[in-house]
Amino acid sequence: MTPAATTATQTGPGPARTDLDIDQLLARLDRQLADTTDPRQIRAQTVAMLTLTRSVTMAAIETAFATHPRAARETVRAIAMLTDALVTAVHHVATTRLHPQQSASDTQRLAVLAVGGYGRAEMAPASDVDLLFLVPWKITAWTESVVESMLYMMWDLKLKIGHSIRSIDDCLRLGGADITIRTSLVEHRLVTGHAPLAQELGDRLWSELFAGTIPEFIEAKLEERAARHTRQGGQRYVLEPNVKEGKGGLRDLQTLYWIAKYIHRVDRAVELVDLGVFTRDEHLAFWQAEDFLWAVRSHLHLIAGRPSDVLSFDMQVEVARRMGYHDTTARRAVEYFMQDYFRHATRVGELTRVFLTELETRHVRTAPFLGRIFRRRRKMRPGFVDQQGRLSYESEAAFLADPLNILRLFEEALRTGVLIHPDAMRTVAANLALIDDKVQSDPEAIRIFMDLLLRHGNPERALRRMNELGVLAAFIPEFEPVVAMMQFNLYHHYTVDEHSIQCVAALAEIERGEHPEDLPLSSEIIQAGVNRRVLYLATLLHDIGKGRPEDHSILGARIARRIATRMGFAQDDIDTVEWLVRHHLLMSDVAQKRDISDPRTLRDFAKAVKTRKRLDMLLVLTVCDIRGVGPGTWNNWKAMLLRQLHQETAAALENGLEELNRDRRQTEAKRSLRHLLIAKGWDARKTRAELGRHYDAYWSGLQTQTQAVFADLLAGLGADEIRIDLRADPDRDATRAAFVLSDHPGIFSRLAGALTLTGANVVDARTYTTRDGYATAVFWVQDSEGHPFAEDRLPKLRQTILRTLAGEIVAREAFASRDKPKKRNREFRFPTHITFDNEGSDIYTIIEVDTRDRPGLLYDLTRTLAANHIQIVSAVIATYGAQVVDSFYVKDMFGLKLHSPAKRDGLEKKLRVAIADGVKRAEAEQA
Repeated sequence: MTPAATTATQTGPGPARTDLDIDQLLARLDRQLADTTDPRQIRAQTVAMLTLTRSVTMAAIETAFATHPRAARETVRAIAMLTDALVTAVHHVATTRLHPQQSASDTQRLAVLAVGGYGRAEMAPASDVDLLFLVPWKITAWTESVVESMLYMMWDLKLKIGHSIRSIDDCLRLGGADITIRTSLVEHRLVTGHAPLAQELGDRLWSELFAGTIPEFIEAKLEERAARHTRQGGQRYVLEPNVKEGKGGLRDLQTLYWIAKYIHRVDRAVELVDLGVFTRDEHLAFWQAEDFLWAVRSHLHLIAGRPSDVLSFDMQVEVARRMGYHDTTARRAVEYFMQDYFRHATRVGELTRVFLTELETRHVRTAPFLGRIFRRRRKMRPGFVDQQGRLSYESEAAFLADPLNILRLFEEALRTGVLIHPDAMRTVAANLALIDDKVQSDPEAIRIFMDLLLRHGNPERALRRMNELGVLAAFIPEFEPVVAMMQFNLYHHYTVDEHSIQCVAALAEIERGEHPEDLPLSSEIIQAGVNRRVLYLATLLHDIGKGRPEDHSILGARIARRIATRMGFAQDDIDTVEWLVRHHLLMSDVAQKRDISDPRTLRDFAKAVKTRKRLDMLLVLTVCDIRGVGPGTWNNWKAMLLRQLHQETAAALENGLEELNRDRRQTEAKRSLRHLLIAKGWDARKTRAELGRHYDAYWSGLQTQTQAVFADLLAGLGADEIRIDLRADPDRDATRAAFVLSDHPGIFSRLAGALTLTGANVVDARTYTTRDGYATAVFWVQDSEGHPFAEDRLPKLRQTILRTLAGEIVAREAFASRDKPKKRNREFRFPTHITFDNEGSDIYTIIEVDTRDRPGLLYDLTRTLAANHIQIVSAVIATYGAQVVDSFYVKDMFGLKLHSPAKRDGLEKKLRVAIADGVKRAEAEQA
């Protein structure tokens, strides 16, 4: 049994009884108030007694819930019954002690009804108490007095009351005009008061309002559902879902129940089984999803101490702990919990499709139009039919006789462009066992699956539906563990399975020619021709090894080899699929975490890739992987880095690794700058001086255009002068900040601090010293949205930088208030890793720091390096949500690599102290 399964199993007896005996409660109240006549004293004693009763009973409910943290059904009903007792007691005191009647007339009848969620007897700990005070006709003075006294006592009890006072005619009139009111009336329930009045309301609602407005109600609730989904993000796998309002949440289940009750007048969802709407297995899924979602919502309310329905990151961790999930060596408890959450949300979606199909079949809802009139009808293949504009089968028995028909259903849906009928989906989901070992290795089944990926241009449509119905995991069993698997970080926007499908969708978009300007290199590679079978399968499987203790790339490569072998791929293709999965992060890591102007970096990468074919496919896979992470993850900066890495590596693979010779590149860089400066009007003497004032490292690290900017800034520079050039670099989607000033220790750190204080995110930096004692430093920075700074912000940017360099702003103090992590991000764990690499560069030591990001981190790290006489030549910053990897290319004070293990160990300790101290400063500021 998997860790998730062990934590998800509820064992032991049910929770202890926590209900109140209302008759005993009323008797105690009567005894308490027997000698009290002052209305204020009556109210005060009633409130005091009921407050204690509520406190004790809620404590018992919470204790029982804590011992059985998934038994939400009992909990929400216990809270509703407690509320019933309080409302009944308050009504009893109001009608017998505060406003007793000597002889009640027909007009002085009052029924107190629960409506909405309270009407269903389902209440989370902080839910509102929605009441309908029902009167026969008009509101009398006695009714008004009773209601007023009840409300004051319930407010004193700290109940959150939503109320209305209406006659039966009012209910019919207002319910007819307002769907929200009508919905609440569907779920009315007598709590206390005149029962015949409540019965009359029910009879008249069903006969005079509900019976004649079924289609209208259904369409209104479904439109409301669609609008709600749009507001909540429009997809099931939102990182921080709303348990009540989100897609696949409680409100979706409640919508099914409202419609079912409106049509069939059922009181419980199980009655839909007898009516043939759901099978028993589907009702069980309904029941389990409802219980799970209510448990989550109840825990959210208890943790927050108020109504709270959003599973924010910090809440996810605490709810997972309360519900009994545990960390393993492979994954965190919160990831197991959220995987269960998303699987339940998916099942809710399936139940919704089944239910809506039943409505169409029974002609109480119009089938979606789907644009059938304007779409050319494609002839169905034998065995398949168009049923109400959706794809289904002619005969269920014939369909199930050949398990390959399950795959053919999805192929036919892609071929014709027709949506699959929910009845067919229902049949598929109920018969997944037919896809056994024999089917998984059947050549025809494999042909169909690969055609789904390769032939129709939109494979993600089939993959997503196959995944939701369990077909993808049935055909590729190795895929099952990553279904609905959440990655608990701020970088990935989707679950692992959805991310994989998004990557396939990104690849299909490139093939369809949708991004020729945004992705020119990927588009060119695809158009030139690649092994599509290999590339599509590797893209689908690249993260299949996630969620296990082993490195997911290494494990995933082994799994991918097994799958490709089972699918009958040629040996060379199997090797390539395995290689792509094993190295799917290589190109992204080299581009974003290393200085790709360093010849050693390029040489090592070229040796790892070996062939142009692999380089091209790895580039496309890397692009799709980044674009599949989520909106806003792909930008020009990453595009430029990947294009540059591909271009340099391709040249080396085609022309030999000598292309990456440092001396050759230096000669070419000087020649390019000479031509540019002469074209700008520089004379030969000035040009020779400029070319001679820089050390060798300067020439391979910067583009010619940036070197020309430095040449202009250095011209005539005074000893105490600081010159700055700020301008947008659209090719890199960043602002380039170039500085020249007299060199002195710690200059890199001061510049990094000054830039970060302006709100800039540093993504790349280079700093060099001239032979005549000046520092030339260039930083590429982005605003909070990941783009270049707007032109009108550059003057303030310049001013803040100059003030910081002049000492008017002390960076260390300024960062303290900015470094505190947001509450929702505190639960993310990013253990600090620091590595020293003396092999990745011929002349530098590469220090890589992987830790939690915060605004002052780069300043703290660079200040520590400067204090230890470490010269920073370049820094590359890669950010992944709340995690950052800072890579520094450094030398010691003698211009050598950091060869001494003792020196490296000491420096690592100091860097860790700097990171920890920065966090402590932030926490102290927060306190």
